[in-house]
Amino acid sequence: MDIKGFQGYQGYKEQGISEMSQGELLLLLYDELVKRLLRAGLALDKADYPLFEASVDRSLDIIHYLDDTLDMQYPISRNLNRLYDYLCFELNRVKAGRNKTELERVKTMAGELRDTFREAQKNSTQELTSAGSEG
Repeated sequence: MDIKGFQGYQGYKEQGISEMSQGELLLLLYDELVKRLLRAGLALDKADYPLFEASVDRSLDIIHYLDDTLDMQYPISRNLNRLYDYLCFELNRVKAGRNKTELERVKTMAGELRDTFREAQKNSTQELTSAGSEG
């Protein structure tokens, strides 16, 4: 792809992201988190420690971002804040000890959290659609 094609693709991608809802962006972040944790596990299996550490670091960056964007006026945000702190603590332990078992546990938790938000997003969209058709 030439530079003009790449710039066009970047513009298209950025436009798509700017048009996403908050829920869609949140799911995108969770998808990326799970992907990075999966990549960390594969890198650990291959003893590719630089990729493993980079993947864990990127996962930590995503969790910190999710934590920083919490709206603390909602009670669930305090619970999520504690959960994010716990995930960061565990990932730092995973990184220090290169612990595959703990990494899998964190990946499972992140996947379950993503699935919960995906279900909530789906339910919210369905409620908006049905409310709009009633009016």
